[in-house]
Amino acid sequence: MPPRRHRSERAAGIQLPAGIGDLAETTIERIVPGGLGLGYGGGRTLFVSNAAPGDRVRVRIDRERVRVAHASIVDILEPGPDRIDPPYPWLTRCGADFQHLRYDAQLAAKAAIIGDCLRRIGGIEIPAPVDVTPSPVVWGYRDRADWRHDPVASVLGYLETGTNRVVDLPADPFVVPPLADYFQELRARLLAGTLPEWATELRAAAGDDGVSAAPPLDGSPLRHVHATIAGERYAYDADCFFQVNPFVLEGLMAEALRFTSESGAPASAGNRFAIDLYAGVGLFTLPLARRFARVIAVEAAPRAAEFALANLAAAGLANTRVEVAPVERWLESAYRSHGRAPFVLLDPPRTGLPAPALRALNRLRPARVAYVSCDPATLARDLKGLIAAGNELISIAAFDMFPQTHHVEVVAHLQRAD
Repeated sequence: MPPRRHRSERAAGIQLPAGIGDLAETTIERIVPGGLGLGYGGGRTLFVSNAAPGDRVRVRIDRERVRVAHASIVDILEPGPDRIDPPYPWLTRCGADFQHLRYDAQLAAKAAIIGDCLRRIGGIEIPAPVDVTPSPVVWGYRDRADWRHDPVASVLGYLETGTNRVVDLPADPFVVPPLADYFQELRARLLAGTLPEWATELRAAAGDDGVSAAPPLDGSPLRHVHATIAGERYAYDADCFFQVNPFVLEGLMAEALRFTSESGAPASAGNRFAIDLYAGVGLFTLPLARRFARVIAVEAAPRAAEFALANLAAAGLANTRVEVAPVERWLESAYRSHGRAPFVLLDPPRTGLPAPALRALNRLRPARVAYVSCDPATLARDLKGLIAAGNELISIAAFDMFPQTHHVEVVAHLQRAD
C-alpha cells in the first residue's frame, strides 16, 4: 500500500516520502554526529548540512535511504538564534562546517555529539554533558596544513569535502601566521606559473623556530622544527603527525596524564611501567617517561619513531624503548611479554582501534587506560568493547582542538573493575 499522507500534503500534490531532488521544509531540532542538523519533513527524517538549531529552512533531498534522507539548504526561511554569517564562506566546502554557529553554540553542539555517540553507539549514559574546553584562538590556530594543488585547473587550497576537487583559496584563515605567510608564497608562485606541476600535495608544519615544508620546493633537505609543550621540547617535520592546535595542547596533555603519579614520585607498583600506543614523535611519551620507571612507546611510522627516539635522547630520558610496529601486531604478544601494565595511553587515528588491537589490549588487562580520541563515534565503539572486558569508565573530558568544524578531541579514562 502507498504511504499515508496528511490532508495538507495530499492537497498540495506532494508525493511522500520526498525523493532525490525534491524540496521540503523543516525546523532543525539539534546538531547530531557528523555535524548535521536533525529535522523532519517531506515524510522523512532529515539530516541537513550546514544547519543551526532552530533554523526553519527549505532543503533539497540529496541522498535517501528508507525514510531517512540527507539534504542541503536551499533557503533559510527563519534563522535560528545560534546562526551567524560565516566569515569565510568558501571554507564551508572544505571542512569549516560549524563556522555559521556562534562559538558557544559550537561547543554545545560538540558536547551533544559526544553524548549522542556514547549513548547510541557505546550504550553509555553519562549524568551530564561533557565539558568541552574552548580554544582561546578560534581562527588561525592550526600549526599544520595539507594543501592540494591542481596544476590543470591552476588552483591551490583544500579538497572539497567528500570529493577530489580542490577548492581554490585566496588565503588560509585556518592556519597560524607563519603558515598563512607560506601559503601566500605558494599562491604567488601559482599565479606566476612557477609552482611545479609535480607538487600536488603540499604539507607544512610550523614550530617555534620556523616552517617545515614537504616536499621542499627548492630541493633542500626536509627541515626539522621544534615546539615546546608543557615544558617538553619536541622536534618533528611536515611529514610527521603532530597535534594541530598548540593553544589547547597543554590542557589536553594534563588531562591525559591526570591519573598518573607526579614527575619524580617515589617508585611504586602504580608507576613501574607504562605503554604509549600510537606514540608519534613522543608527545605523551616524554612526560610518561618522567612519571614511570619504564615506558614502551609503539609507533608504526619509522620517521615518527626516529623523532621520538631523538626527542627522548635530547631530554635525557633513557628509560624508554620505542617499538616500530603497527599497534595491533605489537599487542598480539605484549600480554605474554610484559604482563599486566599499570597504565596504557593510546592516541589512535580517527578510525580508532582495529578489532584485533582491542582484543589484544583487553588481554593485557591494564590497571588504567587513558584513551585520547579525535572521533567520538569510534571512541564510543571502542569504549563499549573495553567496558565489556571488565573496565569501568571513570572520567571523560573534551577539548576544542578543531574550532569551526564539528570535530572534537576527547580524553576518556578507564580503570579495571576487578
